[in-house]
Amino acid sequence: MEAGVRLGAGVSKWEIREKIWDYMEANNLADFPRPVHHRIPNFKGSHKACHAIGELEVFRRTSEVKVDPDKPLEGVRLVTLQARKTLLVPTPRLRTGLFNKIVPPPGATKEILRICATSQGVKNYSVPIGLDAKVQVDLVVVGSVAVSEKGWRIGKGEGFADMEYAMMVSMGAVREDTLVVTIVHDCQVVDFAEELLDDHDLTVDYILTPTRTIKTGCKRPKPQGIIWHKVSYEMLERIPILKNLRYRENQAGKDVTLKDEHPDFPNARKAVESDKNAKTGNTKLQAESTSAQIGHCHDGNDSLSTKSGTRGALTTVYVGNIPPGTRVSELKTALREFHASPLRLTWQEAQCRAFLGYADKMTAESVVSSLKGLSLRGRSLRVEMAKNQRNKGQVEISGQRNKSE
Repeated sequence: MEAGVRLGAGVSKWEIREKIWDYMEANNLADFPRPVHHRIPNFKGSHKACHAIGELEVFRRTSEVKVDPDKPLEGVRLVTLQARKTLLVPTPRLRTGLFNKIVPPPGATKEILRICATSQGVKNYSVPIGLDAKVQVDLVVVGSVAVSEKGWRIGKGEGFADMEYAMMVSMGAVREDTLVVTIVHDCQVVDFAEELLDDHDLTVDYILTPTRTIKTGCKRPKPQGIIWHKVSYEMLERIPILKNLRYRENQAGKDVTLKDEHPDFPNARKAVESDKNAKTGNTKLQAESTSAQIGHCHDGNDSLSTKSGTRGALTTVYVGNIPPGTRVSELKTALREFHASPLRLTWQEAQCRAFLGYADKMTAESVVSSLKGLSLRGRSLRVEMAKNQRNKGQVEISGQRNKSE
């Protein structure tokens, strides 16, 4: 441990981060990108620390490895690819999903694998993994700002590594015995109190530095899933996949009360009211949709005639891969859960698809992002912008209950 990094009594998490970042910059231990402040810091010697993972027996036994996209973990991603293991990398800031699987081209050379391990390679050689994919992560590798030899970990303060792990628990991608490894510079290994940790904080089992391999023997339980009463509506909007997981857990009968809805939260909102007022950019659409009137068609489907004149040009979202036998009410319920009720819903049961009409392109694109990974009856739906914005001859259905259901 670097003697220069000294922590006083009663130090906070943020003070620890600042001391580590300042020390690395002042002693020229930091590497690109700089400055390292407010980042998982890259450091000189990171590749040496990363390559030490290949010596761990727990790594050799793995098949699927999840490695964070941080720059100092680039070497771990390379070692994983060279060992022909499945490499999963979280999507940046979890905006479009949870995982991307890195798929090098056939016959990839060492140089191509090196590119695949970079942030650009993750973009160019990856495919998204949906929530219904049978993912079983054998080893989790995360970056850290500070870590103790007891396994306590401090990230950069945004909580993404903790949330990613909790989400993996929720989707069954990790087991209780799944190990967590972190890669840091020696100066980042410091002693701090366990009291600084919260119940959502991730701990680590191994610490790899340029000079040491530390087995922490940490017994503190890792997150057991998403702690919904610590999730805010703002976080739900920033991480669309959280909406999908919340919907699933709600359907399974779990308590998914959000922080904003909790009685102890100042000006707490009731769940139903907060759903209506959530900042989705789609509140107006929901109000217009529920004002729709239904008329019965001769072919047994429902036709929409709205008071607000929404038969004009709408931006259309395509929903495919709907399980046979699914009722339109099931789709409408899911859309309401994700605050994605359309102005117009076109249901094509025989083709196992639907078309959703929204007022503008921005709203439609937001809906596509929010519904990534949505599933009905255990099948992931295909949700994307429709190629043809006007789908003639299709039956239109309002957001209200279909009389023929």
